[in-house]
Amino acid sequence: MAAPAPGLISVFSSSQELGASLAQLVAQQAACCLAGARARFTLGLSGGSLVSMLARELPTAAAPAGPASLARWTLGFCDERLVPFEHAESTYGLYRTHLLSRLPIPDSQVITVNPELPVEEAAEDYAKKLRQAFQGDSIPVFDLLILGVGPDGHTCSLFPDHPLLQEREKIVAPISDSPKPPPQRVTLTLPVLNAARTIIFVATGEGKAAVLKDLSSQSRD
Repeated sequence: MAAPAPGLISVFSSSQELGASLAQLVAQQAACCLAGARARFTLGLSGGSLVSMLARELPTAAAPAGPASLARWTLGFCDERLVPFEHAESTYGLYRTHLLSRLPIPDSQVITVNPELPVEEAAEDYAKKLRQAFQGDSIPVFDLLILGVGPDGHTCSLFPDHPLLQEREKIVAPISDSPKPPPQRVTLTLPVLNAARTIIFVATGEGKAAVLKDLSSQSRD
């Protein structure tokens, strides 16, 4: 199936169909970036249902490019729950188990949050790692961010009416009062989201239809 057109909402009849199209889009975006002057591909991943979707489809979609191309991918995470990597709520832990074990991306190019640090220090540490990975950028510029959308419209760990929505200086922020458990998290901020070259929002289930309709109407205003 053809990749979704930029700036449009695409609807799929099943999560399998969505996952296959998403994986192909990621592979195509990677190929374009690796063929460019920078010769690398930077991808930011979100958790939730995206983990199983990408684990099922992305290894096959990325395989034709070969290990040499995948070695030039850099992965980061759009937000992370401050739990051990072995915990069922750890976004990186789930990707490590279900996806990264099947993609030959060097561990040194997978940028993770340190869950053993206090939440404020974990955010500062992750921001430092991102700045090292994106040297030369005042704000990290991801080639592609894959973001989820909650029924309340939140993305990353940026929740409606939360003060973090006003953050303009930090590239990574701690949150200790997440309305959705677990309460302690580390999240990319809006300046990083807005700087990305491409963003894909992925939502599944009838429970998110209303917020997607609202977001769509706002984007046309």
